[in-house]
This record gives sequence, C-alpha cells and structure tokens, in this order.
Amino acid sequence: MSEDLQKYAHIPLKQKSNRVWRTYEGGALIDRWKKMTPEVDGQMPEQWIMSTITARGNGRPEDEGLSLIETEDGVFPLKDLINSDLDLYLGKDLAEKFGTTGVLIKMLDSMERLTVQVHPDKNYAKTVFNSEFGKTESWYVLNTREIDGEKPVVYMGFKKHVTKEIWKTHFENQDIKGMLDCLHKIEVKPGDAFMIYGGVPHAIGAGCFLMEVQEPTDYTMRVEKTTPAGLKIGPELIHQGVGEEKMLECFHYDTFTIDEALNEWKITPEVLEESAEHTFKTLFNKKHTNCFGLSELLLDGEHTIKGNGCFYVAVIYSGDGVIDCNGKQYDYKQGDEIFISAAILEITFRSHEASKILLCYPPS
Repeated sequence: MSEDLQKYAHIPLKQKSNRVWRTYEGGALIDRWKKMTPEVDGQMPEQWIMSTITARGNGRPEDEGLSLIETEDGVFPLKDLINSDLDLYLGKDLAEKFGTTGVLIKMLDSMERLTVQVHPDKNYAKTVFNSEFGKTESWYVLNTREIDGEKPVVYMGFKKHVTKEIWKTHFENQDIKGMLDCLHKIEVKPGDAFMIYGGVPHAIGAGCFLMEVQEPTDYTMRVEKTTPAGLKIGPELIHQGVGEEKMLECFHYDTFTIDEALNEWKITPEVLEESAEHTFKTLFNKKHTNCFGLSELLLDGEHTIKGNGCFYVAVIYSGDGVIDCNGKQYDYKQGDEIFISAAILEITFRSHEASKILLCYPPS
C-alpha cells in the first residue's frame, strides 16, 4: 500500500474538515470562512490544518486533531501518506531532521477570552516532556468582531512590576483580575501579526479570528482553573501532568513596558514581490523564528511558485480559481486547505476571483 500512497505526493492534497474541541467557545467565523450555515459558536472553535498530531484532553476521541485527506482510494490520515515516503512528501532535509512535518497550523475563532496560559520553549519541552518541539507560535489576525460591546484584544508579556512570587500568589488565590493586570492588553485589528515565543504568558481575547502557525505540540500550561464561561478545567489541562510547581517554571519572568512588548512581538509584514497580478508578503520568517514560516499571496491573475525542496501548505482565505500542477488542473476555493508535497517542483495559481492565499512553511 505504501507504493500506492506515494502517487499522491505529486498532486495537491485537500484535507477534510478537522474541527477540534477546546475549553473555550467560538467557531462562528470559521463557519463563515467555510461558507457553512448556520454560523455557530460552540466548543469546536478551532480548525486544525495538515495536522499529524492529536489533541490533548481526557474523554476526547483518540484521533481528534489528525488531518484526513480524501483520495480516489479512500480517506487516509495525512500522517499515513507522509509515512509512506518521508523524503517524497516532506523533503529529504526535513525527513532526516524530524521525520515529521515540524509544524501545526490552526484557524482559531474566540467567542470568549481564552484562559491565561503559557507554552514550553524547546529546553523545557525537552527536559520535561522529552519532546523535540516546544510550542512557540504566531498569530495572524484575519477578522474580528465585538462581543458584548467589547473590542477584540490580546494579552501578552509581563508588565514591569511582576515577579515570580506575585504571579504564584495570584495563581494560588485564583485572582484572575490580578493575573490579567500583570499582562499587557493590546487591541487588535485584521492584519496584525504577533510572535508568541515559548515561555511568554498570553491570552487571546474574545472576538479574534486568527491563523496560528506553531510548533507541532499541544502542550499548554493554564493558570486559570475555571474558564471565563465557567467551565472547570481538570489538572491534566492545567499542568499537563507535571504538577503546579513545575508548571510555574514554564513561564519566563522577563518584564516589559508596552513599547518593549510591541517591539519584541508585533511583526510588520514585508512585501517581497509585486506585479499587476500579485503581491507576495512575508509575515513570519527566519528573522523571527526557525520553527516555521508564513507568507501571504494576494492574487488577481496568475502566479507560479517553485518548490524549494520541502513541503508547504496553502490555505485559501478568500477567492477561487485553479491550480496547474504536473500538467493537470485542480480547482481551489475559499476554505480549502492544500498540502503541497516536496515532490511537486512547481505549481501555478490562477484566480477566477481575487484571492488571498496563506502559505505556511515548516522549520527552516
């Protein structure tokens, strides 16, 4: 069967819908992006894209989070296709270094504020979880909405007055207001982009629809034991099984003024190419992290992308058209998520309707 699966490395691969349960509510703007009705907020506020990892959480389906690809031979987990020939799908360098994609992509829509949390950096992930990957991530804000009259915001980074002792006391007392007051509160709008490195405390506020490109783990340390909507969170989702003391060590206790925080983590997209038919921007690249990359193609015509020896993922945020690949044409439309294997040396996007295409890349 592995030889049969290798043939799919030569065509663009679209994934089936892959919604994932989380501790917070949202998802209506994902429905809108997917052109699904009704647009509903609930406990499935994330769409995981080209995922080869499962979501963490007790009582959830065993394979929740794994991406599925529909082929002429049936439906296969992306993981199985990749494992049929790592070099062919991932590219030789990535296959040898990681043996996996090395990246996870999410669409995330929050109807309520997410719990205050932190993710491990690589050192913590290695020593505590025996994982090659931490959970450095990036946010690219695609759309926003006001919830109960509140403008959309994010929280990140400790203010200057914060110490580990202050933070621990707020956690032990479950002083949520005190914890939020320790973090910088930043109003956001579509087009804003942020890096969230492992160890940086943060929370996404209500009303944010964003793409999150990150290292491929689901390690999240939470300091709130009850969500803003009143859901009790079990210990496994608070400290991931390592205990509360060890969980508090995941935080980096560096402090920042608001200007320092914005300078550290807010990213300005940069135009790399421009023509009458396309604009190609880089958002997250080697200047910010070697964990992943994200670019944006604004297309009103056609544009050819040449391979660089590794896979990438094209997420169609808006528009529709066709993809020319190895002598054949494939349709694309808003809401599609497309895996382009390393074996594909060149593709051409041709828009029928002006398109915004988000291009996600593995570790450099």
